[in-house]
Amino acid sequence: MPRSLLGFILMVGRRHQLALAAISILLFVVEAAPLELQRRIVNAATTGATYHAILMLAFGYLGLVTAEGLTKLLLNIYRSWIGEVAIRWLRNWALASSAYPDGSSVEVVAESIQLSIILAEAEPVGAFVGTSISEPLLQIGILAAVGGYLIFLQPLMALVIAVVYCPQIIFVPIMQAVINRWIGSKVSVMRDISEGMIEHIGSAEANAAQSHHVRTLFSINMSIYKLKFVMNFLMNLMTQLGYVGIFILGGYYVVTGKTEIGTVVAFLSGLSKLTDPWGALMDWYRDLKTTQVKYALIRDASKAELLSDRADLGQLETGSISAE
Repeated sequence: MPRSLLGFILMVGRRHQLALAAISILLFVVEAAPLELQRRIVNAATTGATYHAILMLAFGYLGLVTAEGLTKLLLNIYRSWIGEVAIRWLRNWALASSAYPDGSSVEVVAESIQLSIILAEAEPVGAFVGTSISEPLLQIGILAAVGGYLIFLQPLMALVIAVVYCPQIIFVPIMQAVINRWIGSKVSVMRDISEGMIEHIGSAEANAAQSHHVRTLFSINMSIYKLKFVMNFLMNLMTQLGYVGIFILGGYYVVTGKTEIGTVVAFLSGLSKLTDPWGALMDWYRDLKTTQVKYALIRDASKAELLSDRADLGQLETGSISAE
């Protein structure tokens, strides 16, 4: 297996990653266009424009968002296919054997770890391959396109939105680092459970050990859930503070005649368009860190078992030579 997660991603399909990147660029380039059409529709309705003009803008908006939605549909299906290809590769790899020049065969991973990889660990690692490059490219591009458009409309109101997201850059990585440690422990416990199931030991001591593993798994999962939902709560709260800032500052600008009502509507829609990609980018970051931990565990398990099997084979060969 490649040493790094990035090496595995490129090995599975670098050409497909380039195609995904091209589709992502196409999407974020046109992301700010619906906001501009919304602003023009609202301003046209409040400044006495003809109904025909409003109707044409509305149909233009409908056509644009439909094309955008179909492109996202294509992107998601393409990503899922690449992810399934990676999952299939990992599962086949876990089932495979490593052959030596003399024709002997030694298992790459122990049976319990092999079972855990095939049934549980391969899927999240492989699924991440589909979104590994295109997702951050798309979401960062959307943030840049929409953010740049809002700065062009009203810099001070855009600054209010920027202030909302800045604290998240600090607390999200810190909280995710704690989650990563728990995830590593979770995978280890799941492998212990798989090993106990394969050994089929029915003693009271073995059953007590399995029960202890299950309780530990429950405790780890609850700790992950709590921290994850606290993180989501803080992110959602800051988003709502952004809406409040737009209401206060935008309302002041409209009342004093410094901006149009369409600009405020564009900012409200813009914040929504920023919230989704920002949340998706944070989710991608969490998935990246989680997948790095899981991939390293799979890779290290293969190395440890292969070295162990080779050592056992070497001892057998040495014993045979001594006997002769």
